[in-house]
Amino acid sequence: MFEQAFKNIDNSLREDAGVSNELDYIEQTSWILFLKYLEDLEEDRSTEAALAGKGSYTYIIANKFRWENWAVPKTPDGKIDHNVAMTGDDLKDFVNNELFPYLKKFKQSAESSDTIEYKIGEIFSELKNKIQSGYTLREVLNVVDDLRFKSQKEKHELSHLYEGKIKNMGNAGRNGGEYYTPRSLRPL
Repeated sequence: MFEQAFKNIDNSLREDAGVSNELDYIEQTSWILFLKYLEDLEEDRSTEAALAGKGSYTYIIANKFRWENWAVPKTPDGKIDHNVAMTGDDLKDFVNNELFPYLKKFKQSAESSDTIEYKIGEIFSELKNKIQSGYTLREVLNVVDDLRFKSQKEKHELSHLYEGKIKNMGNAGRNGGEYYTPRSLRPL
């Protein structure tokens, strides 16, 4: 499931002028996957709170910036709402001028450095969206939206594929000074 999705994402990114190598592919794929994973995590927490009778769950991410509202908004029947979904320059501008600045602010407003809010802010303080075409970004978002991170099997598959991508990154140019070490050779 994930392997074909990663191939589709890489194929889309190859066509984008801002994403030029395997290092860029993994970086750009990672921030998008992270936001989708965070949305799935928050949905799980909301469901757990409701089932436990704890009332409504308070989402970390404000409504405007939640995956379901900006990345792939849906119609009531669960299909992408093309009347609402941003694409092209609108999508690129939203990500660069609204989403990333919003997520960067989490670092300053977090209660401490061991909170998820701080970690979100830290991650997005270090990142830049390099995808220059909002149409390419739309393609990638659509692929990622079909991925689920619910079961241990899915999480293991994602981990395995990431290790392969990291290996390819190390082999892609060796100019970063970092080399892939297979899991079996790493200290525990």
